[in-house]
Amino acid sequence: MQRILIICLLICCAQLNAQKTDKKLQQKISRLIQGFNGDIGVYVHDLKKNKIAVINADSIFPTASMVKVPILVGIMDKIGKKELDYHQTLTYKDSLLYEGVDILGSFKNNEKIELSKVIMLMLNTSDNTASLWLQSLAGTGTRINQIMDSLGFKDTRVNSRTPGREANRTQYGWGQTTPREMAALFERIAGKQLLNDSASEKMLKLLGRNYWDEEGLSAIPAGIFVASKNGAVNASRSEVIYVNGGGARYVFCICTKNNKDQSWGVTNEAWVLTRKLSGLLWDRYK
Repeated sequence: MQRILIICLLICCAQLNAQKTDKKLQQKISRLIQGFNGDIGVYVHDLKKNKIAVINADSIFPTASMVKVPILVGIMDKIGKKELDYHQTLTYKDSLLYEGVDILGSFKNNEKIELSKVIMLMLNTSDNTASLWLQSLAGTGTRINQIMDSLGFKDTRVNSRTPGREANRTQYGWGQTTPREMAALFERIAGKQLLNDSASEKMLKLLGRNYWDEEGLSAIPAGIFVASKNGAVNASRSEVIYVNGGGARYVFCICTKNNKDQSWGVTNEAWVLTRKLSGLLWDRYK
């Protein structure tokens, strides 16, 4: 594990040293987000030219459902160690229910479901009952946080149901991250640099299927490969997207918190801004 961490840190250092700021893009993004009624952070990385644009990219934000990416990493680590099997059969229990409108929560006690389908529900429909079940199967939030730390992610953490992180949960909710780190997670998955080649490839495929496609994803044409995860609670809306196709290859993450507009319609200020940012990036890179 120590050797893997050293390799990861060396890769990150080499990439950081070569990166240059796209000043024109950064100015455009600054103008785009000017006047936003809340706190906002943005990280953009053009993977073809290795240029970045950053605004509050190292500030910590709530993950909301983006926490399901670290949970996925925890599950894939267990699968890689043969402690879980991707196609093993699980037994649902009523005690797993997280009240809401999730699909898994409609299951009957003792109903069977394959682990792969629970993962699908967590990522594709952002099913919270599935996600909390997988968090426990991954070996608790503490173990997931240890994996994040070993991979060089110092700010990306699971807070909910994780001993010692009660204060963080009060401040940030289920999980926390920075725009830079969440984007870097996707970048390393896409580059087959997370856990191992096969695990990275599987995670990229899984993250390429998102039911919630009406915000940042809506600005990217069908036929272009995208991997994504979004998260939303009342005062925080965030999204991370990796794009590859049509001449473009880039990753970006937008995080918000303390949002004045806490509505849930398409006109929500943070969601409108996310669509505009995604459109700006696609038009620039395609």
